[in-house]
Amino acid sequence: MALLTHLLACAFGMGSWVAINGLWVEVPLLVTVLPEQWYLPSYITIIIQMANVGPLFVTLMNRFRPGLLKEVAVIYVIVSVGVVACLLLAFLWNHTSLIAGTSYSIPFLILTFFLALVDCTSSVTFLPFMMQLQPQYTNTFFIGEGLSGLIPSLIALGQGSGISSCTNVSYEVNITTGNETVEGTIFHLETRYLPPNFSTLIFFLLMTAMMLTCLLAFFFLTRQPKVWELSQQHLFPSNIVLNSFDQILDEGADSHLSRGCSCPKDPKGPGDILPQKVSYSLTQLTLIYLLIAWVSTLTNGVLPSVQSYSCLPYGHTTYHLAATLSSMANPLACIVAMFLPSKSLTLMVLLTMAGTGFGAYNMAIAVMSPCPLLQQSQWGNVIIVLSWVLFTGTLSYMKVMAGVILRSRSRSALVWYGVLEQLGSLLGALLMFPLVNVYGLFKSADYCSLQCPA
Repeated sequence: MALLTHLLACAFGMGSWVAINGLWVEVPLLVTVLPEQWYLPSYITIIIQMANVGPLFVTLMNRFRPGLLKEVAVIYVIVSVGVVACLLLAFLWNHTSLIAGTSYSIPFLILTFFLALVDCTSSVTFLPFMMQLQPQYTNTFFIGEGLSGLIPSLIALGQGSGISSCTNVSYEVNITTGNETVEGTIFHLETRYLPPNFSTLIFFLLMTAMMLTCLLAFFFLTRQPKVWELSQQHLFPSNIVLNSFDQILDEGADSHLSRGCSCPKDPKGPGDILPQKVSYSLTQLTLIYLLIAWVSTLTNGVLPSVQSYSCLPYGHTTYHLAATLSSMANPLACIVAMFLPSKSLTLMVLLTMAGTGFGAYNMAIAVMSPCPLLQQSQWGNVIIVLSWVLFTGTLSYMKVMAGVILRSRSRSALVWYGVLEQLGSLLGALLMFPLVNVYGLFKSADYCSLQCPA
């Protein structure tokens, strides 16, 4: 029975961000078909930030009308919306509409908003529900959250999305010299996209199956015996974004647990181990929060908008690898942080500086597009992929470290973590959207027809 509950908790956690993570790893293929092309990542970024109205609504309702929103009902609704949106996306992702004479993939963008709404709202609903179960299942839930990024990345690697080759194409042309016209042949390199191992339809159907698995897992989890019935007052303080770190019960909840469960507990079990509060000065806390805002600005707003510009000049294969491997780096960094946690502020600052350096390189390459450094060298391909993986991995680990530190302080500290994370993400998206889509600061190019100096 315990093993089954662990599997259900893992499957439930897997549905938290699987839809949006799936979209990101499929972008290398989507940009070759949808009319937004290289602008697509910036559209997705701003849509995800707009979807934060979901967790904002839940938070405000819990604050001003506690008890009105039923947690189980909310989860059923958002996961069901995710299943339907993924299913519709499988069949409508490439449909376009004309607006003012310009073609836009309106169905894709609308469904992306609903998927982002589901995933953002899951941040403030899934973990509070898991706290009703035995504490050991919470760690399994976090593993499932990590799989929500890892599994779509592995599927995308198997799909081989967006891989292309350069084909030498000849054209017959008429050349007129004086009064004489002769036929000539011109050779030109064109990009030919290799067919993926399976279609985008299949990919989104697999995402639908994962969301459906999450829904079924939640259905069976609601049938599991509860440790205690949480009050709305207990749920509210931890319901912003990084409540994933609030795994350990405070003393009041633990005493409630002891009264509500008649079975004996191991005094050294995970439910009885309380984090020791570490004293941090106001300056240190300010530094932590500033780092959180800065890292969130980079990872959730600024750099995702220009990933296509920094990678596509090296070829679609490079873009495909950078997108999928960097998506895998995020959950892997979180898993590493679970087993090797650290509360060193010095290490946190060093990781932030290192991640910022990798991000600066990625941004510089994007600005240089379509003729970046080492564009004609295999080293350029290797460096840009490694830079994206290390950028994501180092800053993901840093954010986990910040969550561990703030968890040991108080729940309200985690609330401010979530506020600053969302604020940083929003500022990054608002900054990059006009630079990419309005002012055209970044230039796209066809890899096979580039004419860059050697």
